[in-house]
Amino acid sequence: MAELRDLYQDIILEHSKRPRNYRALEAANHKAEGFNPLCGDHFTVYLDVAENGEIRDVSFQGSGCAISKASASMMTQAVKGKRTEEAQKLFEKFHHVVTGKNGSEAEDLGKLAAFAGVSEYPVRVKCATLAWHALRAALEGGKQAAVSTE
Repeated sequence: MAELRDLYQDIILEHSKRPRNYRALEAANHKAEGFNPLCGDHFTVYLDVAENGEIRDVSFQGSGCAISKASASMMTQAVKGKRTEEAQKLFEKFHHVVTGKNGSEAEDLGKLAAFAGVSEYPVRVKCATLAWHALRAALEGGKQAAVSTE
């Protein structure tokens, strides 16, 4: 179990230091800002969604702690190429796991399961879910939306 926890820590640190898809997306047709006023984490999520609902491209920019940045990075990798409905379902599973509502769903998350341990630290749940809430707001709100963790 300790080896698995170490592996998960390594994954989170790697994505925090070298986030994937960290850039503004000029072709974005959906966009949302996420802000956590308690700690100052702030991200903008950009989506290029095709008419058929496929997420052709996704990116993010902003600043935050290692957990929030790694979560945003891994989220972009997880939803790229998926349909919007699939991204919404992935949000639900991820949220259930990090809030401790359903740990068994972690098996369906692949590398995102690295965040399962966040449920033991309630104050960090907002860090792990900030970009995900921004993703959901972008999917639901279209061109410009905003969300706060408070």
